[in-house]
Amino acid sequence: MQPNQPPQYQPPYNPQVPQQGQPTSLDYLNQISSGPAPKPKGPFGSLKRIILFAALAVVGILIIISVSALITDARKAPLERLGAQFPAAQEIADNAQTNIKSGQLRGLNTDLRLFFTNASRDLTAPLATNGVTLGKVSGRVGAEEAATTEATVQRLEDARLNAVFDRTYAREMTYQIATLLALMKQVYTQTGNQELKTTLQDAYNSLLPLHENFSDFNEDA
Repeated sequence: MQPNQPPQYQPPYNPQVPQQGQPTSLDYLNQISSGPAPKPKGPFGSLKRIILFAALAVVGILIIISVSALITDARKAPLERLGAQFPAAQEIADNAQTNIKSGQLRGLNTDLRLFFTNASRDLTAPLATNGVTLGKVSGRVGAEEAATTEATVQRLEDARLNAVFDRTYAREMTYQIATLLALMKQVYTQTGNQELKTTLQDAYNSLLPLHENFSDFNEDA
């Protein structure tokens, strides 16, 4: 038998009761896990967001307007060139008549002048419907055409002084007519106006033979 052992000493249970208002360890852990409380958003945060969205919307609208304007200008440019070049070529043809020596070329030029008279009359209303006044084109297109016409007139004057007017005029007018034919074809393809399409088709069919005749002109024949 084992001798009797004295009972082990156990300290009395004396839990520390937290004082009122003092956080417990559980409260401390909850504070750490939850993190700092979010700050309430003031009214200015929403206002900044609205201003940003409004600014982006304005920029988007401006971009759309700019692109639309560029597309419109690109479509109108051939019409304006046609409206500027048509009367310019007609004026060159009218002024050249008295300087032409060849009877054949003078006859071709008479037919060309008649074409310009009739076609200008027929094109005036359809071009006006599309915002172009025949012979009154301003801006970049008008300035470019005026410079081109001035250069052509100067070349013809030099040719007259050097006694080679007929040959030079036939070459210059062949180029002028070819440019007009190309412009009429381009406008015809782009426009949706049926009246303008019909007028351009008739003018194109009448001008094409004249282009061939001027191109084939030979003053030595």
